[in-house]
Amino acid sequence: MTQLQPFMLVCHLLGVIVWVGGMVFAWLCLRPAAAVLAPADRLTLWGAVFQRFFAMVWIAIALTLGSGLVMMLVTGFAHAPPAWHIMMLTGAVMTGVFVSIWIGPWPALCSALAAQDWAAGASALASIRKRVGFNLTLGLITVAVATLGPTLST
Repeated sequence: MTQLQPFMLVCHLLGVIVWVGGMVFAWLCLRPAAAVLAPADRLTLWGAVFQRFFAMVWIAIALTLGSGLVMMLVTGFAHAPPAWHIMMLTGAVMTGVFVSIWIGPWPALCSALAAQDWAAGASALASIRKRVGFNLTLGLITVAVATLGPTLST
């Protein structure tokens, strides 16, 4: 293991913790708590939350994918454990899903909030919720692959 590897692993884990942990919090804690709010308040809250969280996700993506790629290059793709290849694939899919949120329902939610169009905002939020739910599931599977992968391949 090179001296770079532990640093890359820390970057990788920090990115995963922020991204997947943020989705866990949003899905299991914030979403049910916000459900009791009036539509205008709920949508405004989600807009403010996503504005902050999505900025953090971009950083998490850079940390996670960047460090993962460096670790793969240092190890060599052919010598990397199978779990690493699975993580690379699922990370790429999760990034694609996030980009689809960023260019689709997120701008629609922002526009709806600016226009105070609560029906359009609710529709955009529902689309974001479904995609975040998919990414959360994929993220948790990826964590399981990362931790169980070495034991399953022996």
